[in-house]
Amino acid sequence: MRPNSAPRRHWDGSPRLRHPRRCLQAATNSPSRLLRAAQAGRCRNCGNRSDWYQRTDHRPIALHPTEAAATDVPRARRWHLSGGIAHPYDNGSGWCRIPHAILCPRPATHPRATGTRLAALHRQLTVRSRRLIDTGAFTPASCYSPATTPLNADRDRPMRPVVRIFLTRYLGESPVEDIRCTAQTRQRHRCTQPILNTAHPAGRWVLLPTQPHRGPIALPGGSAAVYDLSHLSHAEQLRWRAQRCTTHTAAPNAADLALASWQLLDPLLHAAYIHTRLPHPAPHQPHQR
Repeated sequence: MRPNSAPRRHWDGSPRLRHPRRCLQAATNSPSRLLRAAQAGRCRNCGNRSDWYQRTDHRPIALHPTEAAATDVPRARRWHLSGGIAHPYDNGSGWCRIPHAILCPRPATHPRATGTRLAALHRQLTVRSRRLIDTGAFTPASCYSPATTPLNADRDRPMRPVVRIFLTRYLGESPVEDIRCTAQTRQRHRCTQPILNTAHPAGRWVLLPTQPHRGPIALPGGSAAVYDLSHLSHAEQLRWRAQRCTTHTAAPNAADLALASWQLLDPLLHAAYIHTRLPHPAPHQPHQR
């Protein structure tokens, strides 16, 4: 007889039940595809934990991992979750979530937390951040030596390109050809495929006027190199904004292991990443002006 590697019964003779391995999936009608296990992260300025969620405008926000009583939080700072999406108001349940930026011990960029409960949370995060720094478990981002330039040595290849999707300009996290899909594979790892597929219509590099988002400040240069996708079909632009490869676009049940990395472009804040000349065309596309 051929021995079995996994016996069908326990030592006492009771049957051994085998449960099929299941993989987490996102429902097709879910407003968010991000898995709960993929939302946790740590603030790069203080080292404390924060959970990342997507807002209704597809922008990410870091929230404090625990809920707080709504009576302890000012009405303008209350957030709640619905279907994995963060909404900036109270849902009437008596509990709410708080943006991490309000409690972060880093130098103040937002109005500081007020009230007994929020002040106590701020002190706890401050003590925890100091302990992580003293033990060497965390180094604040401000302590890193700044790079000589945020752009690539090859000025014709933007390290963080400006991409135009649905007539909205976003700042990418890496060169266009290196932006990865955010979907989960069957091996429960993040997909390694890029969202740029040479078999599908690609974007084109164009020079567009630079328009600041706030104030009457005029930026030098007046134009920016933008990877324009607005001429593509609606479905193709949705695929780019969702940061999905062509394979996982056809798999609506596949969940995400990371948030889409797009940031709304602010020409005043992201001025160092704006290129004023077009990069060299890729082998599969001509220059577009």
